[in-house]
Amino acid sequence: MKRIYLLLLAGLFSVSAFSQTVDGIIQERVQKLDEMLEDAIAKQQVPGLVAMVLKDGKVVYHEAKGFADVASKSSMKKDHIFRIASQTKAITSTAVMILWEEGKFRLDDPISKYIPEFKNPQVLTGFRYGDTTYTTRPASQEITIRQLLTHTSGIGYGVIDGDERMKMIYHKAGVVDLFTTEEISIKESVMRLAKLPLHHDPGAKFTYSEGLDVLGYFIEVISGQSFDEFLKERIFDPLEMNDTRFYLSAAQAPRLVTVYTFREGNWQAYPVTFYDPDYPRKGAKRFFSGGAGLSSTTADYAKFLQMYLNGGELNGKRILSSQTIETMMKNQVGDLMQGDKKYGLAFGLVTEQGVATGGIGSEGTFDWGGYFNTQYFADPQENIIGLIFKQTSGSGNGDETGWKFRQMVFTLIE
Repeated sequence: MKRIYLLLLAGLFSVSAFSQTVDGIIQERVQKLDEMLEDAIAKQQVPGLVAMVLKDGKVVYHEAKGFADVASKSSMKKDHIFRIASQTKAITSTAVMILWEEGKFRLDDPISKYIPEFKNPQVLTGFRYGDTTYTTRPASQEITIRQLLTHTSGIGYGVIDGDERMKMIYHKAGVVDLFTTEEISIKESVMRLAKLPLHHDPGAKFTYSEGLDVLGYFIEVISGQSFDEFLKERIFDPLEMNDTRFYLSAAQAPRLVTVYTFREGNWQAYPVTFYDPDYPRKGAKRFFSGGAGLSSTTADYAKFLQMYLNGGELNGKRILSSQTIETMMKNQVGDLMQGDKKYGLAFGLVTEQGVATGGIGSEGTFDWGGYFNTQYFADPQENIIGLIFKQTSGSGNGDETGWKFRQMVFTLIE
């Protein structure tokens, strides 16, 4: 059955089964990787997962383990669908650059040129906790499209913001931070966001933000299409990413993995908090979050990453030019980020210091992850991709599969 499943992917990748030899891979180490993941499931470090490795476009490893739903004892399958949250950001950035290649704008254009409500941004200077009123000063410059892509705009992130004041300001204004089942559009949320103060002057710091949500609406303005339709037409359909969507069809919905949290010695379904974790399959289904809204499979997201490793095309379908990708993979934040990574126009980028740290790839390896414990990385020098998708929230149960998986993937290379 495994061989049959992988052959189904043959039109998308040049495929080798887990049990077959792939050039440049030490096969016995693939077994050790598999054993590590099996051990994590046995120790209840994670209720279930899907992991995938590709080398030179060939599938080295693709396995599902544990449960997609613990209560029903539903086994995890390779085609199960995961909420990928912030992994949406790279797809939104790609959509922005598709329009950039068409000459629709320049990266250092002010966003107010296209969304006038962002004209004359203000920076937070004071805040009263008693009534959530605040004071501001004019920002030193307008917010640019490049700054929205690189999290240097000064915009915050509401409920997951590191500044309690911003959490309160965003909540009071009714800004949607991540995803929702409520009746609201991305335009409506961005219009509310445009009125709010910034953390700091644009370009002054790296502050993880809702900038990609702003760009989701920006894509609607520039393209004249709804954001979800643009992504489907320009990225998902060409790459045959048929299970990557903001909201799931009736046929797809049963494959959505349950979100879990570890409590009282057991994995329990995550309750409704500031969001309903069932958002991809119920509710108004109108909010297309450019920063956190998509759901996907490992196989779908691997196609997206392979397109980047291929210089912008996959199976004869070109999404971006190789020159555009070269620009996107350059450090775009200067010294605003220190340590193992810098940031480009869509991804975190491993630095020379990161290579020295060990276990995270060659210099220029690009990566990111999602709020519900999904991670990916792709190394252009070694032409290798790794994805490990889980669906958990909270401190977990000693889950170390993320760093172990990445470290062990790079030891597979001959």
